[in-house]
Amino acid sequence: MIELKHEHDGAGIDRKLHNPVEDKLEAVYPLDVNKIRTVNDLVTAMGQTAFSGRQVGEGADVLEAMARDKDCFVVMTLAGAMTVAKQGLVIAELVERGIVNAIVSTGALMAHGLVEATGKSHYKYDWKTSDVDLYEAGYNRVYDTLEPEENLNHVETVVAKVLDAWDANEVACSHKLNRAIGEHLHKHDAGRGILKSAYEKGVPVFVPAFTDSEMGLDFALHNRKRRKEGRPTLRYEPFEDLEYFAETLLKQKKLGIFTIGGGVPRNWSQQFGPFIELRHRRGGEDLPLKRYHYGLRICPEPVYWGGLSGSPYSEAISWGKFVPPDEGGRFGEVFIDATVGLPLIVAAVLERLEKK
Repeated sequence: MIELKHEHDGAGIDRKLHNPVEDKLEAVYPLDVNKIRTVNDLVTAMGQTAFSGRQVGEGADVLEAMARDKDCFVVMTLAGAMTVAKQGLVIAELVERGIVNAIVSTGALMAHGLVEATGKSHYKYDWKTSDVDLYEAGYNRVYDTLEPEENLNHVETVVAKVLDAWDANEVACSHKLNRAIGEHLHKHDAGRGILKSAYEKGVPVFVPAFTDSEMGLDFALHNRKRRKEGRPTLRYEPFEDLEYFAETLLKQKKLGIFTIGGGVPRNWSQQFGPFIELRHRRGGEDLPLKRYHYGLRICPEPVYWGGLSGSPYSEAISWGKFVPPDEGGRFGEVFIDATVGLPLIVAAVLERLEKK
Protein backbone atom coordinates (compact mmCIF):
# COMPACT_ATOMS: atom_id res chain seq x y z
CA MET A 1 0.00 0.00 0.00
CA ILE A 2 1.32 3.44 -0.92
CA GLU A 3 0.98 6.17 1.72
CA LEU A 4 2.12 9.69 0.86
CA LYS A 5 1.87 13.05 2.58
CA HIS A 6 -0.15 15.66 0.67
CA GLU A 7 0.90 19.22 1.53
CA HIS A 8 0.30 21.07 -1.76
CA ASP A 9 -2.55 23.56 -2.14
CA GLY A 10 -4.32 22.02 -5.12
CA ALA A 11 -1.91 23.15 -7.81
CA GLY A 12 0.01 20.63 -9.91
CA ILE A 13 3.38 19.47 -8.56
CA ASP A 14 6.71 18.28 -9.89
CA ARG A 15 6.07 14.60 -9.18
CA LYS A 16 8.68 12.09 -8.10
CA LEU A 17 7.69 8.99 -10.06
CA HIS A 18 7.77 5.73 -8.14
CA ASN A 19 9.01 2.32 -9.19
CA PRO A 20 6.06 -0.14 -8.97
CA VAL A 21 8.40 -3.05 -8.16
CA GLU A 22 9.98 -1.15 -5.28
CA ASP A 23 6.47 -0.17 -4.11
CA LYS A 24 5.62 -3.91 -4.18
CA LEU A 25 2.62 -3.50 -6.47
CA GLU A 26 1.10 -6.67 -7.89
CA ALA A 27 1.31 -6.98 -11.66
CA VAL A 28 -1.61 -8.15 -13.82
CA TYR A 29 -1.01 -10.62 -16.64
CA PRO A 30 -2.48 -11.37 -20.08
CA LEU A 31 -4.87 -14.31 -20.14
CA ASP A 32 -3.25 -16.80 -22.51
CA VAL A 33 -5.93 -19.28 -23.61
CA ASN A 34 -3.22 -21.57 -25.00
CA LYS A 35 -2.17 -22.31 -21.43
CA ILE A 36 -5.68 -23.14 -20.19
CA ARG A 37 -6.32 -26.85 -19.64
CA THR A 38 -8.79 -26.92 -16.75
CA VAL A 39 -11.48 -24.76 -15.18
CA ASN A 40 -9.05 -23.94 -12.39
CA ASP A 41 -6.44 -22.84 -14.95
CA LEU A 42 -9.01 -20.42 -16.38
CA VAL A 43 -10.25 -19.07 -13.04
CA THR A 44 -6.72 -18.66 -11.68
CA ALA A 45 -5.68 -16.80 -14.82
CA MET A 46 -8.79 -14.61 -14.60
CA GLY A 47 -7.70 -13.68 -11.08
CA GLN A 48 -4.55 -12.15 -12.57
CA THR A 49 -6.51 -9.91 -14.96
CA ALA A 50 -8.97 -7.12 -14.09
CA PHE A 51 -12.60 -6.16 -13.43
CA SER A 52 -15.10 -9.03 -12.94
CA GLY A 53 -12.54 -11.59 -14.14
CA ARG A 54 -10.26 -10.72 -11.23
CA GLN A 55 -13.21 -10.88 -8.83
CA VAL A 56 -14.00 -14.43 -9.98
CA GLY A 57 -10.41 -15.51 -9.37
CA GLU A 58 -10.24 -13.83 -5.98
CA GLY A 59 -13.64 -15.29 -5.05
CA ALA A 60 -12.30 -18.78 -5.73
CA ASP A 61 -9.36 -18.05 -3.42
CA VAL A 62 -11.73 -17.11 -0.59
CA LEU A 63 -13.93 -20.18 -1.05
CA GLU A 64 -10.84 -22.38 -1.13
CA ALA A 65 -9.61 -20.80 2.11
CA MET A 66 -12.97 -21.49 3.77
CA ALA A 67 -12.98 -25.08 2.53
CA ARG A 68 -9.44 -25.74 3.77
CA ASP A 69 -9.93 -24.13 7.18
CA LYS A 70 -10.89 -27.12 9.34
CA ASP A 71 -12.20 -24.79 12.05
CA CYS A 72 -14.57 -22.96 9.68
CA PHE A 73 -18.31 -23.68 9.62
CA VAL A 74 -19.70 -22.44 6.28
CA VAL A 75 -23.23 -21.06 5.89
CA MET A 76 -24.49 -20.79 2.31
CA THR A 77 -27.28 -18.31 1.63
CA LEU A 78 -29.39 -18.56 -1.51
CA ALA A 79 -31.68 -16.07 -3.19
CA GLY A 80 -32.85 -15.72 -6.76
CA ALA A 81 -34.11 -18.51 -9.00
CA MET A 82 -30.99 -20.65 -8.76
CA THR A 83 -32.78 -24.00 -9.02
CA VAL A 84 -34.94 -22.87 -11.96
CA ALA A 85 -31.62 -21.75 -13.49
CA LYS A 86 -30.33 -25.33 -13.02
CA GLN A 87 -27.68 -24.56 -10.39
CA GLY A 88 -29.13 -27.00 -7.85
CA LEU A 89 -26.56 -29.74 -8.40
CA VAL A 90 -23.71 -27.25 -7.93
CA ILE A 91 -25.15 -26.46 -4.50
CA ALA A 92 -25.79 -30.14 -3.74
CA GLU A 93 -22.15 -30.90 -4.63
CA LEU A 94 -20.93 -28.35 -2.08
CA VAL A 95 -23.08 -30.06 0.55
CA GLU A 96 -21.95 -33.56 -0.44
CA ARG A 97 -18.27 -32.54 -0.37
CA GLY A 98 -18.66 -31.15 3.15
CA ILE A 99 -17.82 -27.59 2.10
CA VAL A 100 -21.23 -26.15 3.06
CA ASN A 101 -22.44 -26.93 6.60
CA ALA A 102 -25.76 -25.03 6.71
CA ILE A 103 -28.07 -23.44 4.13
CA VAL A 104 -30.34 -20.41 4.45
CA SER A 105 -32.58 -19.98 1.43
CA THR A 106 -35.74 -18.55 0.00
CA GLY A 107 -38.63 -21.00 0.05
CA ALA A 108 -39.20 -20.62 -3.68
CA LEU A 109 -35.67 -21.80 -4.41
CA MET A 110 -36.23 -24.97 -2.36
CA ALA A 111 -39.66 -25.59 -3.94
CA HIS A 112 -38.29 -25.27 -7.48
CA GLY A 113 -35.43 -27.54 -6.43
CA LEU A 114 -37.99 -30.16 -5.37
CA VAL A 115 -39.30 -30.10 -8.93
CA GLU A 116 -35.90 -31.17 -10.23
CA ALA A 117 -35.16 -33.61 -7.38
CA THR A 118 -38.37 -35.53 -8.06
CA GLY A 119 -37.71 -35.97 -11.77
CA LYS A 120 -39.64 -33.05 -13.27
CA SER A 121 -38.19 -30.49 -15.67
CA HIS A 122 -38.09 -26.77 -16.38
CA TYR A 123 -38.28 -25.49 -19.96
CA LYS A 124 -36.87 -22.77 -22.20
CA TYR A 125 -39.19 -19.84 -22.84
CA ASP A 126 -39.98 -18.91 -26.43
CA TRP A 127 -39.98 -15.10 -26.49
CA LYS A 128 -42.64 -15.10 -29.22
CA THR A 129 -45.19 -16.41 -26.70
CA SER A 130 -47.11 -13.78 -24.74
CA ASP A 131 -47.40 -13.90 -20.96
CA VAL A 132 -51.19 -14.00 -21.34
CA ASP A 133 -50.89 -17.20 -23.37
CA LEU A 134 -48.45 -18.61 -20.80
CA TYR A 135 -50.92 -17.87 -18.01
CA GLU A 136 -53.80 -19.56 -19.83
CA ALA A 137 -51.64 -22.62 -20.58
CA GLY A 138 -50.37 -22.91 -16.99
CA TYR A 139 -46.74 -21.98 -17.61
CA ASN A 140 -45.18 -19.71 -14.99
CA ARG A 141 -42.31 -17.62 -16.39
CA VAL A 142 -39.05 -16.91 -14.58
CA TYR A 143 -37.32 -14.58 -17.06
CA ASP A 144 -36.26 -17.00 -19.84
CA THR A 145 -37.36 -20.28 -18.22
CA LEU A 146 -40.75 -21.85 -17.57
CA GLU A 147 -42.08 -23.58 -14.46
CA PRO A 148 -45.22 -25.53 -15.44
CA GLU A 149 -47.97 -25.24 -12.83
CA GLU A 150 -48.22 -29.03 -13.05
CA ASN A 151 -44.75 -29.18 -11.49
CA LEU A 152 -45.93 -27.22 -8.47
CA ASN A 153 -48.93 -29.52 -8.12
CA HIS A 154 -46.44 -32.38 -8.01
CA VAL A 155 -44.41 -30.60 -5.32
CA GLU A 156 -47.60 -30.20 -3.29
CA THR A 157 -48.16 -33.96 -3.32
CA VAL A 158 -44.66 -34.51 -1.91
CA VAL A 159 -45.12 -31.86 0.79
CA ALA A 160 -48.59 -33.26 1.60
CA LYS A 161 -47.13 -36.70 2.31
CA VAL A 162 -44.67 -35.17 4.76
CA LEU A 163 -47.33 -33.04 6.45
CA ASP A 164 -49.84 -35.90 6.66
CA ALA A 165 -47.26 -37.84 8.65
CA TRP A 166 -46.40 -34.88 10.91
CA ASP A 167 -47.22 -35.22 14.59
CA ALA A 168 -49.60 -32.34 15.38
CA ASN A 169 -48.08 -32.13 18.87
CA GLU A 170 -44.70 -31.20 17.40
CA VAL A 171 -44.27 -27.54 16.49
CA ALA A 172 -42.99 -27.15 12.93
CA CYS A 173 -40.29 -24.82 11.65
CA SER A 174 -38.44 -24.62 8.36
CA HIS A 175 -35.33 -26.64 9.22
CA LYS A 176 -37.44 -29.48 10.64
CA LEU A 177 -39.75 -29.51 7.63
CA ASN A 178 -36.88 -29.41 5.16
CA ARG A 179 -35.17 -32.26 6.96
CA ALA A 180 -38.38 -34.31 6.76
CA ILE A 181 -38.73 -33.55 3.04
CA GLY A 182 -35.08 -34.52 2.52
CA GLU A 183 -35.69 -37.79 4.33
CA HIS A 184 -38.71 -38.47 2.10
CA LEU A 185 -36.56 -37.86 -1.00
CA HIS A 186 -33.83 -40.11 0.41
CA LYS A 187 -36.32 -42.96 0.78
CA HIS A 188 -38.39 -42.50 -2.36
CA ASP A 189 -36.47 -40.62 -5.08
CA ALA A 190 -33.32 -41.73 -6.86
CA GLY A 191 -32.32 -38.31 -8.18
CA ARG A 192 -30.00 -35.80 -6.54
CA GLY A 193 -31.19 -32.54 -4.98
CA ILE A 194 -30.32 -29.97 -2.35
CA LEU A 195 -32.72 -31.17 0.35
CA LYS A 196 -31.87 -34.82 -0.21
CA SER A 197 -28.13 -34.14 0.01
CA ALA A 198 -28.64 -31.91 3.05
CA TYR A 199 -30.56 -34.68 4.85
CA GLU A 200 -27.90 -37.27 4.02
CA LYS A 201 -25.08 -35.01 5.25
CA GLY A 202 -26.89 -33.63 8.32
CA VAL A 203 -26.89 -30.07 6.92
CA PRO A 204 -29.78 -27.95 8.24
CA VAL A 205 -31.73 -25.90 5.69
CA PHE A 206 -33.46 -22.76 6.97
CA VAL A 207 -36.13 -20.75 5.14
CA PRO A 208 -36.69 -17.55 7.17
CA ALA A 209 -39.54 -16.25 4.98
CA PHE A 210 -41.25 -19.63 4.75
CA THR A 211 -44.74 -18.26 4.09
CA ASP A 212 -43.39 -16.42 1.02
CA SER A 213 -43.08 -19.62 -1.02
CA GLU A 214 -44.92 -22.47 -2.70
CA MET A 215 -44.13 -24.70 0.28
CA GLY A 216 -45.51 -22.08 2.65
CA LEU A 217 -48.73 -21.96 0.68
CA ASP A 218 -48.85 -25.76 0.68
CA PHE A 219 -48.54 -25.69 4.48
CA ALA A 220 -51.39 -23.17 4.76
CA LEU A 221 -53.63 -25.19 2.41
CA HIS A 222 -52.84 -28.35 4.31
CA ASN A 223 -54.01 -26.74 7.55
CA ARG A 224 -57.23 -25.61 5.88
CA LYS A 225 -57.79 -29.20 4.78
CA ARG A 226 -57.16 -30.40 8.33
CA ARG A 227 -59.80 -27.98 9.66
CA LYS A 228 -62.37 -29.26 7.16
CA GLU A 229 -61.61 -32.82 8.23
CA GLY A 230 -61.80 -31.98 11.93
CA ARG A 231 -58.12 -32.79 12.46
CA PRO A 232 -55.79 -30.68 14.63
CA THR A 233 -53.90 -28.07 12.62
CA LEU A 234 -50.11 -27.89 12.56
CA ARG A 235 -48.34 -25.08 14.38
CA TYR A 236 -45.44 -23.22 12.80
CA GLU A 237 -42.90 -21.28 14.91
CA PRO A 238 -40.19 -19.36 12.99
CA PHE A 239 -38.29 -18.46 16.16
CA GLU A 240 -37.33 -22.11 16.54
CA ASP A 241 -35.25 -21.60 13.39
CA LEU A 242 -33.62 -18.46 14.77
CA GLU A 243 -32.70 -20.10 18.06
CA TYR A 244 -31.41 -23.32 16.49
CA PHE A 245 -29.35 -21.39 13.93
CA ALA A 246 -27.78 -19.26 16.69
CA GLU A 247 -27.18 -22.31 18.90
CA THR A 248 -25.46 -24.09 16.01
CA LEU A 249 -23.18 -21.18 15.14
CA LEU A 250 -22.23 -20.53 18.76
CA LYS A 251 -20.65 -23.99 18.89
CA GLN A 252 -18.24 -23.24 16.03
CA LYS A 253 -14.68 -21.96 16.27
CA LYS A 254 -14.82 -19.89 13.08
CA LEU A 255 -17.60 -18.88 10.70
CA GLY A 256 -17.78 -18.34 6.96
CA ILE A 257 -20.65 -17.29 4.72
CA PHE A 258 -21.08 -17.94 0.99
CA THR A 259 -23.89 -15.81 -0.42
CA ILE A 260 -25.66 -16.08 -3.76
CA GLY A 261 -27.77 -12.97 -4.32
CA GLY A 262 -28.85 -11.29 -1.11
CA GLY A 263 -32.28 -10.60 0.30
CA VAL A 264 -33.75 -12.17 3.43
CA PRO A 265 -31.44 -15.22 3.48
CA ARG A 266 -28.33 -13.03 3.53
CA ASN A 267 -29.54 -10.63 6.19
CA TRP A 268 -31.10 -13.33 8.38
CA SER A 269 -27.79 -15.20 8.42
CA GLN A 270 -25.65 -12.10 8.96
CA GLN A 271 -27.77 -10.86 11.86
CA PHE A 272 -26.35 -13.69 13.98
CA GLY A 273 -23.56 -11.39 15.25
CA PRO A 274 -25.90 -8.57 16.34
CA PHE A 275 -28.33 -11.10 17.87
CA ILE A 276 -25.59 -12.56 20.06
CA GLU A 277 -24.33 -9.09 21.00
CA LEU A 278 -27.85 -8.00 22.01
CA ARG A 279 -28.36 -11.12 24.08
CA HIS A 280 -25.13 -10.25 25.88
CA ARG A 281 -25.59 -6.48 26.16
CA ARG A 282 -29.33 -6.25 26.75
CA GLY A 283 -30.08 -9.69 28.11
CA GLY A 284 -27.01 -10.10 30.30
CA GLU A 285 -26.11 -13.49 28.85
CA ASP A 286 -22.51 -14.67 29.10
CA LEU A 287 -21.83 -15.42 25.42
CA PRO A 288 -18.83 -15.27 23.09
CA LEU A 289 -19.35 -12.35 20.68
CA LYS A 290 -18.88 -14.24 17.43
CA ARG A 291 -18.74 -12.76 13.93
CA TYR A 292 -18.06 -14.18 10.46
CA HIS A 293 -14.37 -14.54 9.59
CA TYR A 294 -14.91 -15.28 5.90
CA GLY A 295 -17.37 -13.89 3.38
CA LEU A 296 -17.89 -14.55 -0.31
CA ARG A 297 -20.84 -13.19 -2.24
CA ILE A 298 -21.85 -13.41 -5.90
CA CYS A 299 -24.35 -10.69 -6.73
CA PRO A 300 -24.49 -8.00 -9.44
CA GLU A 301 -26.59 -5.63 -7.28
CA PRO A 302 -24.84 -2.22 -7.09
CA VAL A 303 -24.13 -0.68 -3.71
CA TYR A 304 -25.62 2.73 -4.56
CA TRP A 305 -29.26 1.56 -4.41
CA GLY A 306 -28.78 1.29 -0.65
CA GLY A 307 -30.28 -2.19 -0.38
CA LEU A 308 -28.95 -5.10 1.65
CA SER A 309 -28.30 -7.25 -1.43
CA GLY A 310 -25.74 -4.79 -2.78
CA SER A 311 -24.16 -3.74 0.51
CA PRO A 312 -20.43 -4.55 0.83
CA TYR A 313 -18.86 -6.51 3.67
CA SER A 314 -17.12 -3.34 4.84
CA GLU A 315 -20.58 -1.93 5.67
CA ALA A 316 -21.53 -5.10 7.54
CA ILE A 317 -18.41 -4.74 9.71
CA SER A 318 -19.97 -1.58 11.16
CA TRP A 319 -22.94 -3.67 12.34
CA GLY A 320 -20.78 -6.19 14.14
CA LYS A 321 -21.47 -8.96 11.61
CA PHE A 322 -17.94 -9.56 10.28
CA VAL A 323 -14.36 -9.65 11.56
CA PRO A 324 -12.41 -6.74 9.99
CA PRO A 325 -9.55 -7.66 7.62
CA ASP A 326 -6.91 -6.27 9.97
CA GLU A 327 -8.21 -8.70 12.62
CA GLY A 328 -8.18 -11.72 10.30
CA GLY A 329 -11.33 -11.29 8.20
CA ARG A 330 -11.16 -12.31 4.56
CA PHE A 331 -13.75 -11.45 1.92
CA GLY A 332 -14.51 -11.74 -1.77
CA GLU A 333 -17.20 -9.86 -3.68
CA VAL A 334 -18.07 -10.93 -7.23
CA PHE A 335 -20.38 -8.62 -9.18
CA ILE A 336 -21.55 -11.06 -11.82
CA ASP A 337 -24.56 -13.21 -12.73
CA ALA A 338 -24.43 -16.19 -10.36
CA THR A 339 -25.23 -18.63 -13.19
CA VAL A 340 -21.80 -17.67 -14.56
CA GLY A 341 -19.82 -17.04 -11.38
CA LEU A 342 -21.06 -19.92 -9.19
CA PRO A 343 -20.17 -22.89 -11.43
CA LEU A 344 -16.82 -21.35 -12.41
CA ILE A 345 -15.76 -20.70 -8.82
CA VAL A 346 -17.03 -23.99 -7.44
CA ALA A 347 -15.53 -26.11 -10.23
CA ALA A 348 -12.16 -24.39 -9.82
CA VAL A 349 -12.12 -24.88 -6.06
CA LEU A 350 -13.10 -28.55 -6.33
CA GLU A 351 -10.19 -29.09 -8.73
CA ARG A 352 -7.82 -27.39 -6.27
CA LEU A 353 -9.05 -29.49 -3.35
CA GLU A 354 -8.58 -32.70 -5.33
CA LYS A 355 -4.99 -31.76 -6.21
CA LYS A 356 -3.64 -30.94 -2.75
